[in-house]
Amino acid sequence: MTASFINMAACVVVSMTADELKTALLVVDNPITESQLQMLLRKRGWKAEASKDGDKAVDQFVALRPDLVFLAVDIPTLDGHVAALEMRESDSKARIVFVSSRGGMELAEDAAYSAGAVGVLMTPFTDSSVAEVWDDWMGRIPEAPGLSDLDALYPTLEEPEPELAPLPPLPGMPPLPGVPMAAPDSPEGVEMPSPIGAPIPPPTTSKPKRRGRWLIRFILLLIIAGGAVGGAHYAGLIDINALVEQATSAI
Repeated sequence: MTASFINMAACVVVSMTADELKTALLVVDNPITESQLQMLLRKRGWKAEASKDGDKAVDQFVALRPDLVFLAVDIPTLDGHVAALEMRESDSKARIVFVSSRGGMELAEDAAYSAGAVGVLMTPFTDSSVAEVWDDWMGRIPEAPGLSDLDALYPTLEEPEPELAPLPPLPGMPPLPGVPMAAPDSPEGVEMPSPIGAPIPPPTTSKPKRRGRWLIRFILLLIIAGGAVGGAHYAGLIDINALVEQATSAI
């Protein structure tokens, strides 16, 4: 009887301890930093949930209502600054710590002020460096002045315009240049009408007759001959007029 009572009491204590464990949400998008934070929280008796997406982290925050959030500024889909403001808008008691490397500390501090975060943790960190600021993190939660500008900070996504289907060509008309043609319904394709009118054959050039060229050269040769031709003409041996008429008709 006594042993049974002790076992039941032990089960109740374990169940209460599990329910009373404080929860932290880790949204740092860095596996090394995430592992270090999980180990640090485990030593303090906390349990941790992780998220790598800013938009999903906000939904996860609303569902879990964690006691502490470790949040990086540069995270996918929704940056940490806007995600922190979303969390503060959902719960004014959201306790947020921004996590950043040395190079991004200025941006993280500005986001921490805007979202009313309880602190900024610079990486790499140690257990002792966290112990020095832990009590401050668990103290008063500052106001979030950036909540008034949340609508302006929230990214607006433009929906892409729907693409219109290409219009089919009119019957008997060739397709316009630069306008896409609709794909045919059958795999064999659709036979397009041929352009109006028969194709114009290319122009042909006729070659001059060889006979005409020969006669022209012959007449020039006679002209060069000059006096000899004239004497032959007067002597009745050559009829120059007949040769000229024959050459003219041959050209």
